[in-house]
Amino acid sequence: MTDIVTLDVRPILAEGQEPLAAIMAAADALAEGQTLRLIAPFRPVPLFRVMERQGFLHSETPLGGNAWQIDFRRPEQALSLGSALEAFSWPEPSAFLDLTGLSEAEALARLTAALEAAAAGEVVFALLEREPATLLPQLAAAGHQWAGNHAADGSGYRLLLRRAEA
Repeated sequence: MTDIVTLDVRPILAEGQEPLAAIMAAADALAEGQTLRLIAPFRPVPLFRVMERQGFLHSETPLGGNAWQIDFRRPEQALSLGSALEAFSWPEPSAFLDLTGLSEAEALARLTAALEAAAAGEVVFALLEREPATLLPQLAAAGHQWAGNHAADGSGYRLLLRRAEA
């Protein structure tokens, strides 16, 4: 297995196409320990935040002639930005949900229902296909805590939710 998977988006951009779908597909297909090496005709600053939300760190190297090499990799077992660091001291989950294979809407509905059914302070564990980026700010706004990370084997996103105290 190759440790670096290279995606040159210059031809995609030259055709007037948007490369984000190709980038995300390549990132989703990475095996544990692999790095996505992106070759672009500019420094893709907006992409850095998108990939950070997916659990990736990046390093960048100017190649000259307006070309850039950006390497994206997932750190081992890193918590996602915004995770509650005290999650390591939370009680064991009272519910375990495997929400892989469901539509995003269905997965989020089931996750929300499980959290609402939990008692104050209880923890719900969920395995999702990807990070529920739109849901996490809503949970925090409601006083709930969360901690999540991408599974090291690429099988999905692991999420712990702790129901707000009454």
